Amino acid sequence: MTNKQISIDCGAILFDLDGVLLDSTRCIERHWQEWAEQHGLDLKMVLQNAHGVRTIETIRMVAPHVDAEKEAADFTAYEILDTEGVIPIPGAKELMTNFDVNKWAVVTSGGYDLVQARMKKAGLPMPKFIVTGDDVSQGKPSPIPYLTGATKLGLAAEQCVVIEDAPIGVKAGKAAGMRVIGIASTHSIIDLLDAGVDFLVDNLKDIQIVENGQNQSVRIVLTTR
Repeated sequence: MTNKQISIDCGAILFDLDGVLLDSTRCIERHWQEWAEQHGLDLKMVLQNAHGVRTIETIRMVAPHVDAEKEAADFTAYEILDTEGVIPIPGAKELMTNFDVNKWAVVTSGGYDLVQARMKKAGLPMPKFIVTGDDVSQGKPSPIPYLTGATKLGLAAEQCVVIEDAPIGVKAGKAAGMRVIGIASTHSIIDLLDAGVDFLVDNLKDIQIVENGQNQSVRIVLTTR
């Protein structure tokens, strides 16, 4: 099958974090396994409700009988201390190193301290603009996180492109009125298509960023199947 290239022009890029720039799967699943065992819950059921969702919302869904605020605070504190297993997604460091910090942001369900800890562990630069779960009243699939990201960048929603790996994040980006690139790293192509993704690539290395200094735009070049 011959690969083809697609070019997308935009004002800025909004990246999801885990599964897009960071591979934190082993670390996250280890923490949820320990928490699930403590509460006598099925790990598979917990993980099905955890990906791309704020911790407090996951806990409310899978364990409505517990004090969600306290449990989420304790869980996050432990995540900040234990980042063992967090590594950069191949291509993330190269993509971000020479990219103008004013033209991208990270939009994630985690808190600021957790983002900082994981980015440091992975050896990735901390973004100038970041939207965390602490900054919004509703997490993904609500459009609020991505709309907040556009506001921080000083751009209209339609000027932004989202890069996501999770269907719930794809839905958030589409609900915000943005174009969404899906990376088939943690979910199936079918799941991403069902969520409404506009473009699909296999991995981050299939994405190149070219900045146009004259009109302050960004061109994204995708290599697709």
